[in-house]
Amino acid sequence: MKRAAVKATSWVMLLFLGACAVPEVKTEAVPVPDAGRTQVVLMPDQDGKVGEVTVRNRGGSRKINQAGQMAEAKNGTSAISTQAPLAEGDINKVFGAALAALPKKPVIFILYFKTDSTELTEASQTTLSSVHAAISDRQSQDISVIGHTDRTGEKSYNVALSRSRALKIKKFLISKSVNPSIIEVDYHGEADPLIKTPDGVAEPRNRRVEVTVR
Repeated sequence: MKRAAVKATSWVMLLFLGACAVPEVKTEAVPVPDAGRTQVVLMPDQDGKVGEVTVRNRGGSRKINQAGQMAEAKNGTSAISTQAPLAEGDINKVFGAALAALPKKPVIFILYFKTDSTELTEASQTTLSSVHAAISDRQSQDISVIGHTDRTGEKSYNVALSRSRALKIKKFLISKSVNPSIIEVDYHGEADPLIKTPDGVAEPRNRRVEVTVR
């Protein structure tokens, strides 16, 4: 994911690039414009992971792969230089406005259900209030609700149960005046357990709905 801030004839770019699953490393090439100075700073993604970026122009290319590391070119034909990773305070001084404009990191809530039921546990009833509060605080326009079950019961039954659980949470959010068009619902039955178990094993932590508020 990339974010760019441009000032006058200078290009100032923050790159938020995370690593993919090991052993692959996410790599991206960044072209340098012909006119004006360009600065590219590599930042961790929202999970704190860092990939690598190759900055290229007609004068050559340089790779950066450390959080806070910067590559700089005076123009599209000059040699590209790299610097040691910048301190957080220095990054904030230069890129403060761009960082402030970034969306907040998504918040994920896990709501647990009683066995073979669409009824929330007592603790998760309290958590549900926090979900609504987060949506209001962020003025969220993007919410995902995903239903799950444990591995007791038939697969087809569990798919239907996970759907019912997800729809119940959606119904609650709508009752709190959340726009239904911004709620995306999905359900996986027993196919995506939080805790892996043999078939037929009851696991309370798998009887859940995951709500992501962006």
